[in-house]
Amino acid sequence: MLVGVTIPPETVDDTEAHLDELALLVDTAGADVAERVLQRRDSPDPATYIGKGKADELRQVSLEVDADTVVFDDELSPAQSRNLEKLLGRTAIDRTAVILDIFAQNARTQEGRAQVELALLRYRLPRLRGRGKGFSQQAGGIGTRGPGETQLEVDRRRLLRRITKLESELRDLSKTRRTQRKARTRSGIPTVSLVGYTNAGKSTLLNRLTDAGVLVEDRLFATLDPRTRRLDLPGGEAVLVNDTVGFVRKLPHQLVEAFQSTLEVVKESDLLVHVVDSAASDPEEQIHAVRTVLAEIGADRVPELLAFNKADIAPEAKRLVDRHPGSVMLSASTGDGVDNLLRTIGDRLRALAPVVELRVPYDRGDVLAALHREGEVISEAHEPEAAVLRARFRHGNVGRFEEFVISQ
Repeated sequence: MLVGVTIPPETVDDTEAHLDELALLVDTAGADVAERVLQRRDSPDPATYIGKGKADELRQVSLEVDADTVVFDDELSPAQSRNLEKLLGRTAIDRTAVILDIFAQNARTQEGRAQVELALLRYRLPRLRGRGKGFSQQAGGIGTRGPGETQLEVDRRRLLRRITKLESELRDLSKTRRTQRKARTRSGIPTVSLVGYTNAGKSTLLNRLTDAGVLVEDRLFATLDPRTRRLDLPGGEAVLVNDTVGFVRKLPHQLVEAFQSTLEVVKESDLLVHVVDSAASDPEEQIHAVRTVLAEIGADRVPELLAFNKADIAPEAKRLVDRHPGSVMLSASTGDGVDNLLRTIGDRLRALAPVVELRVPYDRGDVLAALHREGEVISEAHEPEAAVLRARFRHGNVGRFEEFVISQ
């Protein structure tokens, strides 16, 4: 059974939309929705979130529809969850628990599994519960009377040890990722990351662009493990394209923290292609949700290109493009508009790298070679004692060529 609570400034329509998405999440997790219940409140009840009277009502409805789990759209505190389970007589979880469960089902790589387990343990740690003296581990002797160490304390210590171990493993894996990214940075190839709401079509687009063979399913969070592929743009430039995990409203902060090393690739990209599902009921709200997560991971300053996908089935795509100047529309499944997307990516990347004019003496052949190797030389003219070049550099960073710059 799904439970949504409307608290101002949220409207009932907002709550209904959130419950529609929660129903998709529950379905993805492998459960069936038997009933939906809405409530309006001025503020959450500290003890049960919905109040004791509403909890009694939920218990009756649960019995009538034979629901064994009640899922709340908003995050519950550990105390609220415990109190609700006592009142309802059945499992009471929140949206965060559902999303974590889906991630646990879909993680495939060593890093993905470690990240999901870490997020799960951080979520469960404050929710550990025991039965006090009934789980006492020591009898106590003369001068040491007392219940001894409870099972709850043992479990808590075991979880903390496991969390520490996973954090250490992820730090090592993060170092490996950083080394790989440094090698890519030295190559001078720009990086483009596909970001967007879950099930917006990012993996389908990556397959269309690069024949990556990434798993594509019409379900939430089908892709958790990032993929990087090389792509040649129409202008001849090469770029690296990253497919990333999809975002969702109210993405659990435990997941954002655990996936920091994976999401670093987004933060360090030259350009974000924000793929939007034009056929969604509320694409504007999905755009806002993605930008909220991008701000949380520090990627909100990376240049963004909005790409409205599923134009073949969504007439709304044209209106969305008109509403967002500079955006493009396409269909990743049919390929329509993909060529225009590639041209726009090339134009954006070139615009991000301003043209610099340099004068290099002929006796500095090492500098001339480095310019051709590390920048994009647009034109080259020759004077009696030096070559005058116009070139673009990634991020506009001229670096060690500063002394040869004429204008920038």
